[in-house]
Amino acid sequence: MTSVVLVTEELAPPALDLLAEDFEVRRADGTDRPALLAALAEADAVIIRSATRIDVEALTAAPRLRVVARAGVGLDNVDVHAATARGVLVVNAPTSNIVSAAEQAVALLLAVSRHTATASAALRGGAWKRSAFTGVEVHGKTVGVVGLGRIGVLFAQRMAAFGVRLIAYDPYVQAARAAQLGVRLVTLDELLRESDFISVHLPRTPETLGLIGEKELAVVKPGVRIVNAARGGLVDERALADAIAEGRVAGAGLDVFETEPITESPLFAFDTVVVTPHLGASTVEAQDKAGLAVARSVRLALRGEFVPDAVNVRAGGAVDEDVRPLLPLAERLGRVFTAVAGSVAARMTVEVHGAVVRHDVSVLELAAMKGLFAPVVEEAVTYVNAPHVAAGRGVEVEMVTTEGEETTLITVRGAMPDGDTLAVAGAFTGSPKLVEVDGFALDLTPEGVVLLLQYRDRPGVVGTIGTTLGRAGVNIAAMQVARRTAGGEALMALTVDSPVATELLAEVAAEIGSTRAAMVDLRAD
Repeated sequence: MTSVVLVTEELAPPALDLLAEDFEVRRADGTDRPALLAALAEADAVIIRSATRIDVEALTAAPRLRVVARAGVGLDNVDVHAATARGVLVVNAPTSNIVSAAEQAVALLLAVSRHTATASAALRGGAWKRSAFTGVEVHGKTVGVVGLGRIGVLFAQRMAAFGVRLIAYDPYVQAARAAQLGVRLVTLDELLRESDFISVHLPRTPETLGLIGEKELAVVKPGVRIVNAARGGLVDERALADAIAEGRVAGAGLDVFETEPITESPLFAFDTVVVTPHLGASTVEAQDKAGLAVARSVRLALRGEFVPDAVNVRAGGAVDEDVRPLLPLAERLGRVFTAVAGSVAARMTVEVHGAVVRHDVSVLELAAMKGLFAPVVEEAVTYVNAPHVAAGRGVEVEMVTTEGEETTLITVRGAMPDGDTLAVAGAFTGSPKLVEVDGFALDLTPEGVVLLLQYRDRPGVVGTIGTTLGRAGVNIAAMQVARRTAGGEALMALTVDSPVATELLAEVAAEIGSTRAAMVDLRAD
């Protein structure tokens, strides 16, 4: 029987032609909920954009569904966890819009510096006011880039042509790699104090939400102009409005907002603010690239082949059956490493030991890299772009395999720029286990939200942590303490029922004198 591919929004004609070669392509209006649910009943795959919501209700209505494809980058309208639980592959087009997004940030920066939108509106309204719209040149200014992911790099490269001084904040990029791009790495505080223009290019995570808020805006260089075409909420919109009203910030260009769609905001009252309705990916080229990318992924998925752009780690037939269950473990080890390290390593090694190495285990290196970088870069990290993301950050990654007994041991080991090394390891004996973090032996199921706290072993610490978290309404599901010697360094690993705010984690760390405190969210893979 021919597989049915349901298309719920506009898709580039070349993508439709590609799908029609092998499958029956049907159309439905993704915004018409009853029609969508009815059409999903016979769909093997569904291709959507931003207007179609694929949630538990939609998945339940689609008993044959094998793949959800988002012709774009964001997946806010897809319940990835529910899809994963039902064995439904979720794919997107992670690199389709990176050029368009970088160009949108440049466009906003230029528009803010020259009052383009306000001057256009005034002239259309019949007023010729040249003197009212005196702007500033970009040439010779300092441009601060917050996040040197692929879009941040493209933005920096384009801004270099304007003869600017480029600085950047990104703790997950090697200084040597930044220097190759003509960018000097600085702390966030230095960037805020030195920049004439600031452009944000980060993913939205618990750590980056509100990264530039009231405290940060209090120390910016007077007259700075701020651009956010990445994710809403990275810049506190209320604090930004206050800073503009007080004259500390000269203007802003925003393509994204904490809540979307949005038609009212205190920022809209300022003539020095340029706003657009999330147009970063709204170019003909980006839409065409996105359509073709997901069409190819859908074809691979429905043929039972390995899908490199899968975002929920459901490998296809190209991965050996003995290797496939190890993919989530390898990715989670990468996530744990990044959380514990807090910065990028200069060199990484993915070590696989056990009988499984008789098969091709190279995909485990990709899975580990995916976990290493997914929490800290702006774009979606997949099996396809993980090596490029690593190379773009100046990180060398290699794989080492040794044959052994049936038990599989995977170790993610990194050499840090300061010469220290860090390793996290996991074992698989029918189910995954986190067995080592920086020399501390554990036996923890790597799932949910995990807190890792290193401190000097002494009485009362467990009670202090439990009290502080309990007071904040955080429930502890499991806890382990590992130590090398009594009274020496200890590591506590806790699984909690919900993510812990950065401020609360810092409070817990201060209460116990922790030398290392990290949260890793293992629900996202």
